[in-house]
Amino acid sequence: MPGKLRLTRRMVYDVLHVVVLLLSILLVVGISVDTFKDIAFYNQPRFLKLQLMVCLFFLLDFFVEFFMSDRKRHYLWTHAVFFFVSIPYQFLISYFNIELPPELNYILRFAPLTRGGYALAIVIGWFTSNRVTGMFITYLLILVSTLYFVSMSFYVVEHNINPGVENYLDALWWACMEMTTAGSSINAITPAGRFLGFFMACFGLMIMPMMTVYISSLIKRHGSILDDDSQKPSVSPEATADSSETDNSDKTNGTKP
Repeated sequence: MPGKLRLTRRMVYDVLHVVVLLLSILLVVGISVDTFKDIAFYNQPRFLKLQLMVCLFFLLDFFVEFFMSDRKRHYLWTHAVFFFVSIPYQFLISYFNIELPPELNYILRFAPLTRGGYALAIVIGWFTSNRVTGMFITYLLILVSTLYFVSMSFYVVEHNINPGVENYLDALWWACMEMTTAGSSINAITPAGRFLGFFMACFGLMIMPMMTVYISSLIKRHGSILDDDSQKPSVSPEATADSSETDNSDKTNGTKP
């Protein structure tokens, strides 16, 4: 019975994680489409309803996993951040008519996606038998996702003010250069843009060493395998034939009366 209960619990977790991931993708698509159409979607009832629906399911997922957990205090300690990022802040801000800067309103759109990133890491683990490879793919997706979200945020806060940001590709180039800490020729003008530049520089300093360590260890492991193969003694066909003749003669001598 405990084994069956454990299996049922695992199936519930897996289904919840897949739905969380799909809802996160839906939220990203909604944000991206409205951003590129230059629509102030944080004031749109359609987007607010979408975010409310997604956040309510994230909260449901949090409480279901909490009540199914055997170590509830440990779960709260390790998953508390997922509760706070699942709160529908934008819906509450609109409902209570709280005035916030548009840039901050935009950045709050991405808070629930943190929950989706955790679900993505779990789903990746299903398809990777090697733990190190799974971690590398997770880091790579985190890098691409952060690059995309930060570049979109920079585009929103700078494209009507900064003459260097004429389209999204300019913002993407800026984010790439800031992440490599090389710096970009596009200088942020708004306080939010400068903060995003500082964030990308810190993010690059953290994520780049992880990527290089994995790649260097992979090359080292591959080189050691090649060295082991080269050190194995090779057997020539002549030696094999001589050995076969010796074995046959030994067998013949052994069968003589």
